[in-house]
Amino acid sequence: MGRVAQTDGLTDTQADILAAVRTFVDKEILPYANDLEHKDEFPEAIVAAMKEMGLFGITIPEQYGGLGESLLTYALVVEEIARGWMSVSGVINTHFIVAYLILQHGTEEQRARLLPKMATGEIRGAFSMSEPGCGSDVAAITTRADRDGDDYLLTGTKMWLTNGARAGVVATLVKTDEGADSVYRNMTTFLLEKEPGFGTHGGITIPGKLDKLGYKGVETTEMILDNHRVSEASVLGGPAGAGQGFYQMMDGVEVGRVNVAARACGIMIRALELAIAYSQQRRTFGHRIADHQAIAFRLADMATKVEAGHLMMVHAARKKDGGQRNDVEAGMAKYLASEYCHEVTTESFRIHGGYGYSKEYEIERLYREAPFMLIGEGTSEVQKLIISRALLNEYRLPR
Repeated sequence: MGRVAQTDGLTDTQADILAAVRTFVDKEILPYANDLEHKDEFPEAIVAAMKEMGLFGITIPEQYGGLGESLLTYALVVEEIARGWMSVSGVINTHFIVAYLILQHGTEEQRARLLPKMATGEIRGAFSMSEPGCGSDVAAITTRADRDGDDYLLTGTKMWLTNGARAGVVATLVKTDEGADSVYRNMTTFLLEKEPGFGTHGGITIPGKLDKLGYKGVETTEMILDNHRVSEASVLGGPAGAGQGFYQMMDGVEVGRVNVAARACGIMIRALELAIAYSQQRRTFGHRIADHQAIAFRLADMATKVEAGHLMMVHAARKKDGGQRNDVEAGMAKYLASEYCHEVTTESFRIHGGYGYSKEYEIERLYREAPFMLIGEGTSEVQKLIISRALLNEYRLPR
């Protein structure tokens, strides 16, 4: 994209990875994305190539067979992939969050057993908090895990699982102890290992794909748990992890929000590219429409929003990589990038005029993909709550 959305201070390794991914996107994703998206067809060949490139293990340490790269590297890779087709970035998004959770909060046995297979893509991860009756209100979940001797029996319905069918391990948040002194301490994260595919296996049912406005190709599913039996070894972090599920999941959501910001940046980068190209090809009243000030000013606004979203996303990633809490920065980046993504994509759609409404033009797909960024990993209103509460605490006046 020329000088827009560039990142200063990258290592040679990071620059090489991003160059390879951009070439891959231009040659192997962009030419096929529209056709696959309109067919709602899973991108098998693209995913196979991503496995070969090592992208499923990009942040998994080398000792477990991964590349051992940073959150920033991952976010920039996601930005590039989402520029090609946002759904493809979804294939590795929840997988990445689950790998992060296992690395940060899992037992050594869980790391040694799961991470090497996740690094190769042999096992894929899915992430499950939402339910039919609650999304951002995590405390309202009703799916339960009840003790049965040394085991747990899990019952309830989870919603909006990306990779729900193809995943082999699902990080799942459930209620475990109604008697806890805090609503946030009666939740536990389980690593539910299952057979990939739709149907019922051992008390876990994946009914089928949910039909969506956009975000097609990758499957989004429900997960129904009917007295699914697991041992306490399935608790993330082992027995010591019981009651820590909310805090573990929020840690994962922080990196997930950086990821959504990166995906939003990728979509709006592509929307800007398409708008700049089309405005130089389309002519009205004897001139390119890019020569009309109304269009030129729109392009300037769009580029500025892309740059702002990208910079905030990079800042949030670097803060997490530096070992600092980034809940506010991740919330700001996700909020700004998702809102700007919607605005930039809409402006590109308008610049395309009637052709933007045609499925032959790529902007039609982006126009349907952008709204998902507004709700994924928490709505804009949730991000505002997080940001404002932190600010009021940080700048608290003496009473």
